[in-house]
Amino acid sequence: MGIGISLGGSALLNWRGERGDEAKTLVRRAAAVSAPIDLAAAGHALDRGLNRLLYTRHFLSTLRPKSLAKLVRFPGLFDAARVRAARRFRDFDDTVTAPLHGFRDVDHYWSAASSGPWLERIRVPTLLVNARNDPFLPEHALLAAAQEVSPCVVLEFPRTGGHAGFVSGPFPGHQRWLANRLLHFLEQ
Repeated sequence: MGIGISLGGSALLNWRGERGDEAKTLVRRAAAVSAPIDLAAAGHALDRGLNRLLYTRHFLSTLRPKSLAKLVRFPGLFDAARVRAARRFRDFDDTVTAPLHGFRDVDHYWSAASSGPWLERIRVPTLLVNARNDPFLPEHALLAAAQEVSPCVVLEFPRTGGHAGFVSGPFPGHQRWLANRLLHFLEQ
């Protein structure tokens, strides 16, 4: 069994799709939560408006120092000035993520590493839970990326839940729904 959340969920979906039937020998069931199955749409969403101020700014404040520390250990991996100047995910992924993982540029990375296209090749039971109001992936992109899926993939797109939040019940709410849903699916 395996569970991946956010980008880890997307990586898990990619792996399951790439491995097809072979994945059955390693993982009987899996679940992905709030997976950005269309990385380009997620990147664009995070680089705009309030998301850019709240999320991207915060993520880059941790990613830039980590990347610059990596450059100290491994000089020449990427351009330090471009890392310091990155203010959008697009800039950071073009400067750091894409070249470190063998992609030509950000567009190649976002296209090739998106898990949406792999959903139709998954051959073992997999639950994908993404909220329609996830600020990291707009609903229209979520629905478009999940058009063609394997019969082994169970799609659950609740109206609310944000990005891996899924708080339910009266204020202040609780987070039991997601844990219960995942356990129920994985124990089947």
